[in-house]
Amino acid sequence: MRFVVVVKQVPDTAEVRIDEEKGTLIREGVPSILNPFDEYAIEEALRWRDELGGSVIVVTMGPPQAEAVLREAVAMGADEAILLSDRAFAGADTLATSNTLARAVSRIGDVDVVITGKQAIDGDTAQTGPSIAASLDWPQVTFVGKVRQLGDGVMVAERYVEDGCEVIRASLPVVITLLKDANTPRLPSLRGKMKARKMEIPVWGIDDLGLEPGKVGLDGSPTRVVKVATPEASSGGEIHRGEPGELAALIVDRLLGGEVE
Repeated sequence: MRFVVVVKQVPDTAEVRIDEEKGTLIREGVPSILNPFDEYAIEEALRWRDELGGSVIVVTMGPPQAEAVLREAVAMGADEAILLSDRAFAGADTLATSNTLARAVSRIGDVDVVITGKQAIDGDTAQTGPSIAASLDWPQVTFVGKVRQLGDGVMVAERYVEDGCEVIRASLPVVITLLKDANTPRLPSLRGKMKARKMEIPVWGIDDLGLEPGKVGLDGSPTRVVKVATPEASSGGEIHRGEPGELAALIVDRLLGGEVE
């Protein structure tokens, strides 16, 4: 089976700052990392490849430095990696990004499963996976906590929702977005690190994918980020100690806006 895992290089959110005037993230001096949710997507593809055979191809779209997350995936065990990088791709929203990634999947060909993390920690939209499925016109299963069965043209997965768990059966090829509950990502091996260091990673641009300029990057993005702001810090809380009955009365009185008698 052929698996494609879509990953993203994101700024480390612990170090993120915001330019209040421009309304954008300040990325200079902020370390970039592999989107944490994508580690589970990579692991899931590797697990099923190890069981069923086939290959795992990791794809990302970004500037040249995004190559680092591809090498990290190869160190974990991925077979191939492809970087989608072109100035024409800059400024893409989730729709333009998904169109570009979907075209890459089509160019790879004979893909059975596309896996993404449930969302990226920088945008938190959870839109890219479903949008890739829409662009490819493939079935999609989001928020997957466990893949029960895979093979013979079918996938059966547990999809976690607010009210519990749905068991979904989908035909292949399929796009799934994965939760952290699905597995425990493996650590990179020494052999994997050596392979990642030596591997030549192909770079595909707009011409390689046969895309029109108006369908990618900023020109192909129907949405714009108007403003980015830091949430206001919440006020400090109160600590009360006492007997359960007294504390319960205090809480009720606070909720009702009164005073404790």
